[in-house]
Amino acid sequence: MAKPVVKTHDMEPEMLDFAINKALYAQENFNSEKEIASYLKNQFEEMYDPTWHCIVGRHFGSYVTHEKSRYCYFYVGQMGVMLFKTP
Repeated sequence: MAKPVVKTHDMEPEMLDFAINKALYAQENFNSEKEIASYLKNQFEEMYDPTWHCIVGRHFGSYVTHEKSRYCYFYVGQMGVMLFKTP
């Protein structure tokens, strides 16, 4: 299993751990990036209230505005994951 690599984050350590653990689970249990993104968004909205956005993939660029302490961007192997919350 690939070791997660956090590129940047503005998030409490417990929330970041939650994101990484859920991403590892999703990568093993779902087949598509879309399914993984949907799963992570739903998990975060259940645990931390709406509205969360999730981008999963190998090649993407972004420029987003997020709530304070509600952003992370990390890799699990070749898969990039970005999670962020908007008001």
